[in-house]
Amino acid sequence: MMVLAGERQERIRRHLEARGGMRTSEIAEALSISLATARRDLKELAARGIVERTHGGALPSRLGAAQEPPFAVKAERMRAEKERIAERAAHLVPEGSTVVLDSGTTTLALARRLAGRRLTIIALDLPGANAAARGETDVWLTGGKVRSGLYSLIGRWTEETLRTVHADFFFLAADAVDLLVVSNSTVEEAAVKGLAMNASEVTILVADHSKFGRRAMARVCALTDLDRLITDRGIGSLEADLRERVKYVEVV
Repeated sequence: MMVLAGERQERIRRHLEARGGMRTSEIAEALSISLATARRDLKELAARGIVERTHGGALPSRLGAAQEPPFAVKAERMRAEKERIAERAAHLVPEGSTVVLDSGTTTLALARRLAGRRLTIIALDLPGANAAARGETDVWLTGGKVRSGLYSLIGRWTEETLRTVHADFFFLAADAVDLLVVSNSTVEEAAVKGLAMNASEVTILVADHSKFGRRAMARVCALTDLDRLITDRGIGSLEADLRERVKYVEVV
């Protein structure tokens, strides 16, 4: 039975709302349509302001780069990709290291993998601290204000703590990444991330492909400030451009 374009596009919208973001190939497979049809539908939906196009896919427009969804919503997005990124990131951390873990769901997956190891972890959100506090792992919280529904730590207390510590690694998360900068939805979190970078010898951005091709309000750093980027295979042809700007890029 032939599906009308309007009905097909409504199904695409519902899929994006449920998943928080999809690659064009995933949309085509989910709806049993060609890639050309999926691209045409996404173009029409974007023109109507219903979706936001990203490199190789789309996001629901209500969750654009300048807006931040609740933690529970973010946790359901790109789960397989986040787990692969976290697994690779965990292998980079030697025993005895001091690690700053940014707030977010990708770093939460990393916290679970680091838990129990002989490490010192400075957590920038409550879920990461809770997940990492196992066995030999020493976990410290920076203090500060807890963002309701997001659980990250911000404010003067957080910032003052980060000015007094030294870490081997900072695993940075981001709301948005383009070919120039890493950016965040709030100025307060961007400030915390910047101080964590200053406190750490190595900064590694851990971000799934849905974060790319977007820019949020608050600048965190230039791509050239990163020591390493770990992302997933959905990044596609953008990988070549990223390799020109970041010292080391891993795609998992």
